Amino acid sequence: MAFSRVYPLYVQKAERKQRTKDDVDRVIGWLTGYDQAALDRQIRRNVDLATFFAEAPRLHPNASQVTGVVCGVRVEAVQDPLMRKIRILDKLVDELAKGKAMDEILRQECPSRP
Repeated sequence: MAFSRVYPLYVQKAERKQRTKDDVDRVIGWLTGYDQAALDRQIRRNVDLATFFAEAPRLHPNASQVTGVVCGVRVEAVQDPLMRKIRILDKLVDELAKGKAMDEILRQECPSRP
């Protein structure tokens, strides 16, 4: 399936819950390392999901912290590497649409106090 077909669905889901396209792009950038220009280029090129993830600059090292259930499937139990990346992205967009704080979605640690 082409990423360009899935991407508008992510944006629609987020916008229905008062989040923005920029929020979706930030989540995608965090996970994959794509900057805005590269993300737009992948969408225009109409690449499939396998190519989208294969050409990603880098998978975020904290991506393994994304756990939970998407469409009845536990993300951390998915064995196929591509399918797991897709499920991680699905889960991140779900969290965005559910109103979770961006710092939590992006698995950012709170600064420690002295």
